[in-house]
Amino acid sequence: MAELFFGSPFRRLVYARPYGSATAAMDWVETPTSHILRINVPGLGKDDVKVQVEDGNVLSVRGAAKEKGKEENEEAVWHVAERGKPEFAREVALPEHVKVEQIKASVENGVLTVLVPKEPVPARPRARPIAVSSKL
Repeated sequence: MAELFFGSPFRRLVYARPYGSATAAMDWVETPTSHILRINVPGLGKDDVKVQVEDGNVLSVRGAAKEKGKEENEEAVWHVAERGKPEFAREVALPEHVKVEQIKASVENGVLTVLVPKEPVPARPRARPIAVSSKL
């Protein structure tokens, strides 16, 4: 049973190592033509997120906010800091039959959407009878 689970693409979801103190919540949906991953990245823009494929089939997503803004200089006094620094790293082993060269990613309203197109899986050859001859 453990081999079944840990041998699947989802094994990296279990072993996802957070970068800093937080992991990003993720949804993974499979359609007939693609895999769609939606990852929460509140406060991060396209320049704050890095998406790449490593080791041939591992989708790596990392994000970190830019440095302090103008209003947050050395003279600022913090009274409450509950949100933390939005840094994360996530790795997902991609399944077989995906078009790695055509992966696209976009950020909108605090959600990173990664579209991983699927390759058409060739149909299995149908069983067909083969005539057996004899030299009798």
